[in-house]
Amino acid sequence: MALLRLLRQKIPLRSLTINSSNRSLNTLVLAEHEGGSVKASSFNAVAAAQAFGNETSVSLLMAGSGPSLHAAANQAASSHPLISQVRINSDKFEHPLAEPWAELIRLVQKKGSYSHIITASTSFGKNVIPRAAALLDVSPVTDIIQITGNQTFVRPIYAGNALSTIRYVGSGPCMMTIRPTSFPFLSAESNFDIAPVSNIDVSTLDSEPIGRSTWLKQTSQDTERPDLSNARIVVTGGRGLKNAENFKMIEKLADKLGAAVGATRAAVDAGYVPNELQVGQTGKIVAPDLYIAFGVSGAIQHLAGMKDSKVIVAVNKDADAPIFQVADYGLVADLFQAIPELLEKIPEKN
Repeated sequence: MALLRLLRQKIPLRSLTINSSNRSLNTLVLAEHEGGSVKASSFNAVAAAQAFGNETSVSLLMAGSGPSLHAAANQAASSHPLISQVRINSDKFEHPLAEPWAELIRLVQKKGSYSHIITASTSFGKNVIPRAAALLDVSPVTDIIQITGNQTFVRPIYAGNALSTIRYVGSGPCMMTIRPTSFPFLSAESNFDIAPVSNIDVSTLDSEPIGRSTWLKQTSQDTERPDLSNARIVVTGGRGLKNAENFKMIEKLADKLGAAVGATRAAVDAGYVPNELQVGQTGKIVAPDLYIAFGVSGAIQHLAGMKDSKVIVAVNKDADAPIFQVADYGLVADLFQAIPELLEKIPEKN
């Protein structure tokens, strides 16, 4: 009864009081790089760090070895010269294994005492942050789409059908993964002095391999198509393609449009394409200018990964397919007739 009276009187609870202090924050951004280039999602994480305000001090954690690390670090410095770097040159961090990277974050946090640690909600970030959070005995906040305060964030729940505003009340640091498409990055003018580079001694880490995982190899498709997570146009195929051979039509259309190729979980599970092309709640989250879906029914898991696209075009022979409920343009047609016609009428990409 006492609780009901409190609710009726709308008396605010002390535990929900938000501290609006503008104290300076010290934020560490975990950068992911490959082949000498920083991935765009890491710059989106930088944009998220800057959302805390002008009083925020942002550092970029760059780790790896050899020319690849040097080239990626130079790119990061030229893209945003005011951001300082914590640079670790060691073969231990040449590959994106969660165990050594989590240990590195623990060591860097011990030296830097950061208030926030941020990375993109990519496969790499989702693999490293939970393990690092466990080592630091904190709870991570994942898949953030908006930062509304030093400790308050908005994240999707129920496969993106609802948004939840949460407040982090744990001890520091606040560890976060952000949805890259929600934090567009604008490169700064490069007429400033380059921010300093800090080097941290990692010799205290055991010389033996950390953890039980061992790096074997990495395989990827040799293609000039844009990265799926950041492409302006995405062409996606679903179970309706029926087999891997038919999926090549999607690839041909994407090449003509200069687009990235995506796939549903059903298509990936059936072996049509590798899982790195999966779009959805358990795949990649995309928000391109144009999203074209062929043979995609529109399962809630898939919609969670693409419904923020600016323009959605769906082609499906089932007029009742759920994909049409979110599509801006829908065509009820057989994709085996529609795709060849498009391939014939669309000119080659210059």
